[in-house]
Amino acid sequence: MSLETQIMEQLKEAMKAKDEVKLRSLRAIKAAIILAKTSEGAKGELTADDEIKMLQKLVKQRKDSLEIYAQQGREDLARKEQEELDVISLFLPKQLEGAELEAELKRIIAEVGASSAADMGKVMGVATRQLAGKADGKSISAAVKALLA
Repeated sequence: MSLETQIMEQLKEAMKAKDEVKLRSLRAIKAAIILAKTSEGAKGELTADDEIKMLQKLVKQRKDSLEIYAQQGREDLARKEQEELDVISLFLPKQLEGAELEAELKRIIAEVGASSAADMGKVMGVATRQLAGKADGKSISAAVKALLA
């Protein structure tokens, strides 16, 4: 089932349940899907990879906004961003963290043959492709730096 179909079904359920948080979040995802499908160069359809990238972008936007609102003491806006972040995250694959991420990166480092921080570019290139949708770039980068140091 495509992401768009899932969103439409859950949107109907959220309307029936009068769940404002979920409605707001699902509408944001729907708007991003429509924008991606109609953008220049798009063929009117999104691949699974495109959907994951779009969702990751939405999550990153929410995290950045959440951080800014928290710094400025705007707890009301920060709460809204966190609620949307929680709903959007439900549609992403399980994220690798901690030991799981480290194990994957160790495997990639061995595969590439990296031995020092100078090889970080090689490792990052392979890691971002293989772990796309499973971990964000910041956490991959931080873990690779730690492992190669």
